[in-house]
Amino acid sequence: MRRPDQQTTTRPAPEATLGNGTGPAGPDAAPGTGPAAQPAAPGAGPGTPPAGARSAGPGEPSGPPAATGTPAARPGTAGTGTAGAGLTGFTGEPTAEGALAPYLRGQAAEFLRSLRLHHEYSAPADAGGHGAAEAARALRRAARRIGGSLHTFRAALDPHWADQLRGELAWLTGILAREHAYANRLARLVDALHLLSGPTLPAARGARAAGEAAGADAQGRAALGVGAARAAALLERRLTLARTRSHSAALQALGSSRFHAIADAVALLASEVPAPSGHAGRAAAASLLEPAELAEQRLLTAVAALPPDDTEPYNEAQDAAWHQARLLLRLHRYAHEVVLGGADPGLTAPGHALDLHRDAVEAAGAAAAAARTPRIAPATAYALGVLHADQRHGVESARAAFRETWPYATALAAP
Repeated sequence: MRRPDQQTTTRPAPEATLGNGTGPAGPDAAPGTGPAAQPAAPGAGPGTPPAGARSAGPGEPSGPPAATGTPAARPGTAGTGTAGAGLTGFTGEPTAEGALAPYLRGQAAEFLRSLRLHHEYSAPADAGGHGAAEAARALRRAARRIGGSLHTFRAALDPHWADQLRGELAWLTGILAREHAYANRLARLVDALHLLSGPTLPAARGARAAGEAAGADAQGRAALGVGAARAAALLERRLTLARTRSHSAALQALGSSRFHAIADAVALLASEVPAPSGHAGRAAAASLLEPAELAEQRLLTAVAALPPDDTEPYNEAQDAAWHQARLLLRLHRYAHEVVLGGADPGLTAPGHALDLHRDAVEAAGAAAAAARTPRIAPATAYALGVLHADQRHGVESARAAFRETWPYATALAAP
């Protein structure tokens, strides 16, 4: 896999030599998540595979195990400052049997382990506890990694089986992620309202006289103070109701025959990975480098096509392109874990910025939706409008943070 300014994945030499002395593993900040999908799908999950990699999205624990064999140095990476870029972690060509199958079996084992913990923590004595939430997050992370790998390396597996299981895992992760997303959104918006309704507001823009600006700010603080409490109450009612419904839907899904079929499929995956049939399928499974490089090129193309930073603010039409880049970054991360045995630490900060971007976009949408509630007081609508603007500023900040931390600057310039 080659990036515009450096080589990230090479075909490892049969006789590997020692690289820069750093391991391939490193924490991967995400947070995924996020929805699980194909270029619109999978998200992150920890894995503790026997021969796989354990990595996490923003704020998630990570710790991929050391890859087998003596690591080999990759040309073109010296002095790039990308941690872990000097080791491949493989002594030969990465194949489905040598790299993908152990990775999928490890993630399947993590899925089943998280499911068992979720059942234990969901007992009546522990209902609603922190352990159940952590187990659900671990379950989502493993499911997203399995789904992402099935998407990228579909040709190295039984295509019909991979498509079916990936679709079912996307449904499961979507159901399980909603409750967590609503809870985080409510906390983010309420905290922002408390900050905005404090003793100071952002400085006024424009060329107004100092006295005029001070008077307008004082009036704005007074109006915001009146409406902030009502806006917070309105948001809490709406998002708490949505969270409760999502929790019920998640419990219903976990008890459904559809979920039990998914768990059975993952249990089989923990012991056996279906291989492709026929000569063409076996040839496609011979090497994983080509699909991994394709996933990387899709990411670089999406990043190059992102709108420039001098476009008009508050342009919600641009959000979709950033969401797509986030999902493609996840797919690339998972492919990197399979082929190289660990996450790419150079993409930790950009991935975290894209997660913050997603959170800010969804929070701004929730504030705008609450402002459209019929018959709300003008002060409440004003507070929600200020909150929406604050979250859109958060969107712009996340985009700027991504551009600053993206390690491959040449990919940001559209051709």
